[in-house]
Amino acid sequence: MKAIVQTGYGSPDYFELIETNKPVIKDHEVLVRVHAAALHAGDIYFMRGVPKMVRLMVGIPKPKKYIPGFDVAGLVEEVGKKVTEFQPGDEVFGSGQNTCAEYACVKEKNLLLKPVNLTLDEAAAIPTSALAALQGLRDLGKVQQGHKVLINGASGGVGTFAVQIAKAYGAEVTGICSSRNLDMVRSIGADHVIDYTRTDFTKSKQRYDLILDQVTNHSLSACRSALTTRGKYIPNSGNSGMGRIIKALILSLLIRGQERTYLSVSKKADLITLKELIESDQVKPVIDRTYPLSETSEAFRHLEEVHASGKVLITV
Repeated sequence: MKAIVQTGYGSPDYFELIETNKPVIKDHEVLVRVHAAALHAGDIYFMRGVPKMVRLMVGIPKPKKYIPGFDVAGLVEEVGKKVTEFQPGDEVFGSGQNTCAEYACVKEKNLLLKPVNLTLDEAAAIPTSALAALQGLRDLGKVQQGHKVLINGASGGVGTFAVQIAKAYGAEVTGICSSRNLDMVRSIGADHVIDYTRTDFTKSKQRYDLILDQVTNHSLSACRSALTTRGKYIPNSGNSGMGRIIKALILSLLIRGQERTYLSVSKKADLITLKELIESDQVKPVIDRTYPLSETSEAFRHLEEVHASGKVLITV
């Protein structure tokens, strides 16, 4: 099969298209013939090899035939001996590993049948980013009907899902983005949109019950000043490194303040919730751009250097 492998750390120049063996599934796994794989900010960490702990998964001192990609949508090619939910030919989506390839092994527990109202491309965009938005807003932020929620970075991969999910839970949503994305963020449900190049939300008199921060371009103290007394601030940025998230975690442990932090994980129940929101037309993926497998380096370069408006996909 054709696959992208990472041969070094630091830049998209280290991705190469090669011919390699098709992966072999285990008893609880499904072999998916990949139609599309979605990239997200976490993939940049693995490309750069920073923080260095990610190299434990990719390879030390250099990557060892590492195939990038976690999110996937495609057709079931083969099922393991103990798989009961799927059969060859099913259209599925979910979270796996090594998905920038023609075939990928995915655990049965991390897969669902594709939402009936989405294409396979759109379905590939869901898992990591939508799970991060759902778990941040619902589980950590405890978003409720009538809450005033601000999404900083509302036009990005997680942000576009967060705007829609917050609206589905009955919140009044303000989206922060650049001027070129104001109409798009408004079109997916934001009640208010703010151009960050013109207005600093931390200096306004508006207070929010929840801030989900995908950009982390303000100090923690400035963000706290924009919260209500019991408001919550949740940083979840893949663009500014882990330092901001770790700092918020330490503060929340030491002073039990308004900061909360988390790492999203794949949960089948949450994928089911997202599928239900999508099939009820409350949430829909926003696709920024698609690239063929042979142009994976360009896709990573776009994700790293440009403020993508929605998700970046690799199509196989």
